[in-house]
Amino acid sequence: MDLSIVIPVFNEKESLIELEAWIKRVVTQHGYDYEIIFIDDGSTDGSFEVIQSLATQNNRVKAVRFRRNYGKSAALNEGFSLAKGRVVITMDSDLQDSPDEIPELFRMITEEGFEIVSGWKKKRYDPLNKTIPTKLFNWATRKISGIKLHDFNCGLKAYQSEVVKNIDVYGEMHRYIPVIAKWKGFTKIGEKVVEHHPRKYGHTKFGFERFINGLLDLISITFVSRFSKRPMHFFGTMGVISFFIGFIISAWLIGEKFYARFYHTKIPRDIVDKPLFYIALMLVVIGVVLFLAGFIGELFARYSASKNEYLVSDRLNV
Repeated sequence: MDLSIVIPVFNEKESLIELEAWIKRVVTQHGYDYEIIFIDDGSTDGSFEVIQSLATQNNRVKAVRFRRNYGKSAALNEGFSLAKGRVVITMDSDLQDSPDEIPELFRMITEEGFEIVSGWKKKRYDPLNKTIPTKLFNWATRKISGIKLHDFNCGLKAYQSEVVKNIDVYGEMHRYIPVIAKWKGFTKIGEKVVEHHPRKYGHTKFGFERFINGLLDLISITFVSRFSKRPMHFFGTMGVISFFIGFIISAWLIGEKFYARFYHTKIPRDIVDKPLFYIALMLVVIGVVLFLAGFIGELFARYSASKNEYLVSDRLNV
């Protein structure tokens, strides 16, 4: 199969018939062997009934219904597990993503060798209270991840099948799929300017809190990706630094006391009467705790069932 189109759905009943017809028209014109996978993320407005109707009219329409709203990441992860196409394209169900972009995204994956192509909504039809935080979010993600994309959260993306079959998307990590894929070894990541349509039906399902959650998720995925297999590198380093600073301060205070007694100069206050002593003590204790946390984490990483989780790109004569 050429193409799988994965579409998460949450209370978008009005747009589904138009979206399916639009996709069908585009892919039929280009002769793709395709499937459309709708993942109903616990809709309460009758969206799944519309999807059921579409599936009876078009046997290329597949559908999954969650019992409750689990979020976009869970919907995408389920769609990825079901996808059979050699190219997998994701898009939102609110008609703001244009199916007319599908042929070029497909071509960039199959002919230009990209493993991921992310859409860039260069001209957006969103209010300022959404576009300004989005720009800040994308800037922070570029700096931390090193991936030069302008629009990480664009729902319109294309993937080689191998990519989606080897990543897990959970929590609210859907906006960081390129980051997750990069840490898995998929580094051929491209970008395409795509058309962004004004919302035609309903209202946005995302509030300002998604940007705060997004930043926390970025820190989480960066930490897990870099240090999950070698936690001692992080906790051990921080622990040694903290312990060393505390030790130096303690040694200075003790040395100052002995110097004063040996040379009969003015004897300073007792060490335990100085606030700096308690700061040093705290740093030493924190250093020991961090080092032990790294050591225990290293044991878990070494003996966990997933310690040999890696991807093989090619095999010869095996």
